[in-house]
Amino acid sequence: MTLAKRIIPCLDVDNGRVVKGVHFAEVKDAGDPVELAKKYSKHGADELVFLDITASQQGRDTMKNVVRNVASVIDIPFTVGGGIKKLEDARDILLSGADKVSINTAAVKNPELITQLMSIFGKQCVVVAIDAKRNFNIEKVKTIFKDGGKKFWFEVRIYGGKQGTGLDAIKWAKEVERRGAGEILLTSIDADGTENGYDIELTKTICESVRVPVIASGGCGSARHMLDVFDKSDVDAALAASIFHYEKSTVDKVKKYLKRNGVRIRI
Repeated sequence: MTLAKRIIPCLDVDNGRVVKGVHFAEVKDAGDPVELAKKYSKHGADELVFLDITASQQGRDTMKNVVRNVASVIDIPFTVGGGIKKLEDARDILLSGADKVSINTAAVKNPELITQLMSIFGKQCVVVAIDAKRNFNIEKVKTIFKDGGKKFWFEVRIYGGKQGTGLDAIKWAKEVERRGAGEILLTSIDADGTENGYDIELTKTICESVRVPVIASGGCGSARHMLDVFDKSDVDAALAASIFHYEKSTVDKVKKYLKRNGVRIRI
């Protein structure tokens, strides 16, 4: 029997407030993380993701007090990322109430950290976030795709999308799986905040490249977009922010819509 698909609201937190941007920029305030978390849990969210989006850029630790406050008002699985650079950081976050930790910049800079986290805390606790952006460097395309048929490749970016890595997202996804990631949180920087729908091509390609669960992120503006990503890719979960933060819809309404349209979902 296939597992139910998951709907996951995302709290991008900056200086203790939930914010939302477009293409990882033009950030504006969206509310209080504790109040939003409580609301989403009540409305039937399957999980919650909390990302301290400026921690890595600013070279600081994740705000553990905010994590603790959010954890205290929800009773669903809770993933926290941002600023986790070493095992001790992950341990602190898990002790603050998180069920899973998400690493991105630290994973790229020290891939061995993925394996260390998996060995100590278990695979189920380790999420690797991959922020990917279309890159139109034709020479690089030719080295990745020998026929040169494609005009772009998906590049992994770090520090909140600010810095390129030269890593191909598909190859990197395979590597993080091999190193022990239990799940991949895949965000399209091109789609982020546009509310024009998920990047189906990116999501489908990554899902076909790995066997671990993949969460689609970036671009959701309606329940229809979630239906599309579930219909057109083998993604395990859909993450969204704007649609919920600005009350364009609610988690329970989205789930009912998906169920009516044949998606296996927990109501």
